Amino acid sequence: MEGAPDGDVRVVSRRMVRSAPPPATVNGNGCRLPKEEVEVIHLTPWDLRLITIDYIQKGILLPKPPVVSGDDLVNALQASFARALARFYPFAGRLAAEEHGDGTVSVFLRCTGEGAEFVHAVAPEASVSDIVSKLYTPPVVWKFYSLNEVLGADAAIHQLPVLAAQVTELADGVFIGMTLNHSAGDGTAFWHFFNTWSEIHRRAFGGIIVAGDDLRDIADLSTPPPSLGRWFVETCPVPIPMPFSNLEQIVKPFERTTVQECFFTFSAASVKNLKSQANAEIAGTSAAAGATTISSLQAVLAHLWRAVCRARRLPLDQATFYSVVVGCRGRVSGIPPGYVGNAMVFGKAEATAGEVEEKGLGWTAALLNRAVASFDEATMRESLERWVREPDFTYMGNLSSAGTALVTGSSPRFDVFGNDFGWGKPVAVRSGAGNKADGKATVFEGPEKGGSVSLEVCIAPEALERLVADQEFMDAVSLPAAGVKGR
Repeated sequence: MEGAPDGDVRVVSRRMVRSAPPPATVNGNGCRLPKEEVEVIHLTPWDLRLITIDYIQKGILLPKPPVVSGDDLVNALQASFARALARFYPFAGRLAAEEHGDGTVSVFLRCTGEGAEFVHAVAPEASVSDIVSKLYTPPVVWKFYSLNEVLGADAAIHQLPVLAAQVTELADGVFIGMTLNHSAGDGTAFWHFFNTWSEIHRRAFGGIIVAGDDLRDIADLSTPPPSLGRWFVETCPVPIPMPFSNLEQIVKPFERTTVQECFFTFSAASVKNLKSQANAEIAGTSAAAGATTISSLQAVLAHLWRAVCRARRLPLDQATFYSVVVGCRGRVSGIPPGYVGNAMVFGKAEATAGEVEEKGLGWTAALLNRAVASFDEATMRESLERWVREPDFTYMGNLSSAGTALVTGSSPRFDVFGNDFGWGKPVAVRSGAGNKADGKATVFEGPEKGGSVSLEVCIAPEALERLVADQEFMDAVSLPAAGVKGR
């Protein structure tokens, strides 16, 4: 990644945090179970197909906490992290692969309680303004995470932690970055853990960090408890035998090309205008056939897709597609509230660059709308059954398609700015290096909430330079204090 001058991040400590005692290894009488009786969580097709991509990496930038030592802050955050981990105890386990000797292999999550990684780092030369006042994301942000560029399958092959957190002290703030194996949970599960952690810390310490403080009872948290079991369709074998001799046969190298990224925020008013424009354009046209009302997010993503096609200078007959995450919660019956496993698929909209550029915002948004609407419960169940017979895996190189496509993950519905650890709400949200291919656009709720949306867009440097110079695109963007040139 290129852009702003890099900063120095120094790791102070690296430790393994365990929930005490690990729930999976203690029975109802408080007696430790034999090792062979460790709880096992078998992975679903939704989990397994994501074992070939990087860990999820998202984090929040917080203001500087009350005057306390860095060690007191980190020790308190570690204590609250451990309590959150007790609720999500599978995240303290390890992925494992079992080769059956018949050309098949299964992968599962063993709830061993070995712990999650917790890192304390310092970046004394980095400031809050370095991050929030610039359109371009400075490279130092990628150093605010551990387990960088690690694939999900690597955790089973090399016995790596499923979950990691890094607390980085900046000159005038704190960045808390978290890293989660994507086969262990999706974005919904990720932010569920983050929301739980921040509430535990806020309630226990009230933002005033004192060495030796005890965590108060967390039974009455407003953040609901997780549902840790996995959901399978009735016909699915458990565990799923995948037709490979070993896990290494599934992994493909991820060609990491040079990219830059910018963080664009669209105000609630701007989002409303884009949505109104898109719906007005398709009203009474063939593009509206079979499409419900264009959503706010679909309008924003269509606006991005059109601008990126222009910025990349794609030939008008060049095929291009946009892959968007479609959540399965609420679309498939039987998935319980608080479900921690993956429950998402990718919907794909396809067109030529010429069509995307020339047919307008509404037409492009309608493509995205139909891609999402094509996933009903019957379709999703059938795809799960088919996956067992014909497993396919997600590879970021395929999703970015050599710089001709876009892929958007995450959701503006995730509660990012509610993660107040007790001394102030987040100033910003940023993601790490994980899955940063040419064409990755991550969506977040906007800082003002109320309908604002932010997009973290990662594309080739020369294309990104043209994107930020695209007046039509930038007219909808709220600029940071430093403006377009801030790098």
